[in-house]
Amino acid sequence: MSEEVFARRSENWFALKDKHGFIYRERLRNQGYAPDVFINKPVIGIASTWSELNPCNGHLNRVAEAVKRGVWESGGFPLEFPAMSLGEPIMRPTTMLYRNLLAMEAEELIRANPLDGVVLLAGCDKTPPGLLMGAASVDLPTLMITGGPMLNGRYQGKTLGSGTAVWKYSEELRAGKMTIEEFFAMESCSARSNGSCMTMGTASTMACVTEALGVQLPGSAAIPAVDARRYSTSHEAGRRIVQMVHEDQRLSKVLTREAFENAIRVNAAIGGSTNAVVHLLAIAGRIGVKLELDDFDRLARDVPVLLNLMPSGKYLMEEFFDAGGLPVVMKEIESLLHTDHITVSGKTVAENIANAKSWNDDVITPMAKPFQKAGSGIVVVRGSLAPNGAVLKISAATPSLLQHRGVAMVFDRIEEYLEVADDPDLDVTPDTVLVLRNAGPMGYPGFPEVGNMPLPKKILEMGITDMVRVSDARMSGTAYGTVVLHVSPEGAAGGPLALVENGDEIELDVANRSLTLHVSEEVLAERRAKWSNPNPLPDRGWSRLYVQHVQQAHLGADFDFLVGGSGSGIPRHSH
Repeated sequence: MSEEVFARRSENWFALKDKHGFIYRERLRNQGYAPDVFINKPVIGIASTWSELNPCNGHLNRVAEAVKRGVWESGGFPLEFPAMSLGEPIMRPTTMLYRNLLAMEAEELIRANPLDGVVLLAGCDKTPPGLLMGAASVDLPTLMITGGPMLNGRYQGKTLGSGTAVWKYSEELRAGKMTIEEFFAMESCSARSNGSCMTMGTASTMACVTEALGVQLPGSAAIPAVDARRYSTSHEAGRRIVQMVHEDQRLSKVLTREAFENAIRVNAAIGGSTNAVVHLLAIAGRIGVKLELDDFDRLARDVPVLLNLMPSGKYLMEEFFDAGGLPVVMKEIESLLHTDHITVSGKTVAENIANAKSWNDDVITPMAKPFQKAGSGIVVVRGSLAPNGAVLKISAATPSLLQHRGVAMVFDRIEEYLEVADDPDLDVTPDTVLVLRNAGPMGYPGFPEVGNMPLPKKILEMGITDMVRVSDARMSGTAYGTVVLHVSPEGAAGGPLALVENGDEIELDVANRSLTLHVSEEVLAERRAKWSNPNPLPDRGWSRLYVQHVQQAHLGADFDFLVGGSGSGIPRHSH
C-alpha cells in the first residue's frame, strides 16, 4: 500500500499506485473519462440542489453545465453530485426542519469524496445556508452560485411579486374584495419563469448575503434565472474555483468576522429578510466566527434601507439587477463596510465595487436620500417575554404599531387560530396582540413561517391591515406586518412565551428595543409550576433527532453537536 504524501487532496485517491488507486480510477473510467483527467488536475465537486420537486432550483442542471465548462477550461476535473433540495413552496411541514440535514449531508459528502474545491449550486431559501454550513465545516476552497430570481410577475397590467402577492391578495379574497377566479388567475402570472421569488424575500436575501459575505462572484446575486448572464457568470465561476484551489483560498479565509459584519450591514441596506439572522448565526457557528444576535441590531442601526423593493417597496429583482445590482448598494454604503476583505473573486470588496454605478436611483436610492431612514431594517427586542431576544423588521411594519400595548389573545397552535380567524364573534380588537407559541425550532418542530398570522376577518372588514403579532415562529421574507418573531426561549422550551394567558398585557417598544409581558414574577412562577410541555417527543427518525439537538433561534437553530467543523482530513480507505 502506498505511503506517499500528496500535495493535493484528490491525489490521495487518484494518484495511488496500488489496489485502492485502481478501484478509485477504474470505476470512474466507466463514465468515459480519458486517463489523463486523473493526473495533476484539481477535482472540483459541484454540489447541485437541482430537483423537479423544488421549482426554484429547477434550472440548476443547466447552471452546472456552465460551471463544468469553466472548470475544464481552466484545467480542472468537474464532478457533479446531488445534494438534498429543499423546495420552500412545496415541502411540509417546513424546509427549516431539513436545513440542518442538508448541512450534515453536504459536509459528509464533501469530506468523503476526492474533492479539492467545491462549487455550491443553490436557490430558494434554505439551500444556500444549508450548503454553506456544511461546506464551512469542511473548509475547502468554496464558491457559491445562487440560481437567481424569476422574471417579474404581471397581471392585468400590474406588477406582481411572487411570494408577496399571495399575502396581500389572499387577505383581499377573505375580505370579499376579490373573486376566487381572479385569485386563481394570478397563479400563472406571478411565477412565469425559472427561478426563486423575485421580491426581496429570503431567497433573494440569501443570494445577496452570500455575495456580501464574499463567497459569490460580485454582481451575480441579482441576475435573473433565465438571463444568459446567469450562465456566463457560472462559466466564470468554474474557471475561478480552479484558481482558488491553486491559491489554497479556503472558505475560512473568506468567511471572517469582517465578512459577517459586511453581510449584516448589506442585509440592512437591502431591507432583507429576518431569516438571514438565523442563517448567518448558524454559518458563523460552523466556521468558528463569534457572532451574536445583538450584532444584527448594533451593526444595522446606522444603515438606511436603500432598495425600493417588495415587500417593503414597489420594485422587483429584475429592476434591481438592471439598476446595477448589489455592487451599487455596497458602493453606496462603502464607508460602513470592511472594504479590504478578500472575496472568492480573488479581489477585495473595494476592488469588486470600484466601478459600480447606479442606473436607476428610484430602485437603488442613494445614501443621501435613502428609501427608508437608518435603522429601518431588522431590530432585536428583549425583555421579560423574550429574555434571549426576538426580531422584528421595521421596514415591513406599520410605524404606529412600533410602540404598542395591548391585551394578548393566545394560541398554542397555528391551526387553532386558523379555525377561528374568520369567526365574526371572535373577541378581538385592533389593539389585541395576537400571540402564537409552539412554532419554534422544537415546538413545531422545525421553526415554520407562520409568524405572520393572517388577520382576523373581523379586523379586515374594518379596513385594518396590520396588528401586532408575537410568536416563536419565523415568517417568509416576502411577508410584511408588525410581526415579532423568533422569540427565545421558545414556548416549547419553557420560555416565558409558554406562560402567557389570554388577557395579559404585552408591550412592544421598538425604540427602546423592549418586549414586555406585564405579569408579576410571582404569578409567572405559579404558572411555571403548573406548566408541562404540550409537544410530545417525535417517535422516530429525523424529527426526533432534531427536537433533541436543535439550538434556540438566537443561536441559529443549528444542532448542538454540529457547531464547528471536522476539517478536510482524508478518510480511511474503503477497501
